[in-house]
Amino acid sequence: MMRRACIDIGSNTTRLLVADCDGERLVEVHQERAFTHVRRALTASEEIADDKIAELVAVVLGQLEAARALGAVDVRGVATAAVRQARNREALIAALRASCGLEVTVLSAAEEARLAFSGAARTLGHVPSGPLGVVDVGGGSCELVVGTAPNSVDWFASFPLGSGQLTDECLHSDPPSAQEIERAQARVGDLLGEVQPPPTACVVAVGGSATSVRQIAGPVLDAAAFARVLAVLLAERAIDVARRFGLDADRVRLLPAGLLILRAAAACFGAPLEVARGGLREGLLLESGV
Repeated sequence: MMRRACIDIGSNTTRLLVADCDGERLVEVHQERAFTHVRRALTASEEIADDKIAELVAVVLGQLEAARALGAVDVRGVATAAVRQARNREALIAALRASCGLEVTVLSAAEEARLAFSGAARTLGHVPSGPLGVVDVGGGSCELVVGTAPNSVDWFASFPLGSGQLTDECLHSDPPSAQEIERAQARVGDLLGEVQPPPTACVVAVGGSATSVRQIAGPVLDAAAFARVLAVLLAERAIDVARRFGLDADRVRLLPAGLLILRAAAACFGAPLEVARGGLREGLLLESGV
């Protein structure tokens, strides 16, 4: 097994995963994240401001040093929806190359969906009896994927709505009001309400929202779990929920939006969601070892 690392510049967070992997197995060594909120920092002209580029360079440099200190021999860098949207994304890529020596790949929606599917399927722990569905809710986009394990995607759909964007558009209060939740549900319904994925044997969820909801509700997200978590999130401030469940307050502030998108995705599939152990970063590292 070879020690590899992935730095993932997402719409809400910039994350590092260091793991030992060989293409079939992955053993996590270290994870860390910083809430860098690239999507929220986009200007009216959809550009990443200079101060945000400098912040991202500093965060990535720190994560790169941590990966190398842990013995990672191969470090991959990727960026997703917010950077994909930015008109000056090449300025960020050039700054990371010059300051960190890291070549960052901006993933297309299709590549993001494929890697999320691969990471979820390869770390599932069991072989599905039929097609596998994967729901990836990020900060700036949501992908629904159906395919055959471990890495064959047959269908996917990507939507320009994630937990960060929905929070900023609709959920301004802490905790959100009932009226804000209604507006957010309508926004999600406009995008996902008519989506009909192919039939699946099981459906799993990946991403920061899913893993955080799991800490409150457990590994299976069904109608009862969604209702229970939403009640918690609407009853207390984000800082209080974070303390109760050992979560980051910044993540909890985004969690009502993430939960609404996850619930709508589960309704699209007509099935509960099992929270997966791996996603995009795991998929990238496992495929790097093939």
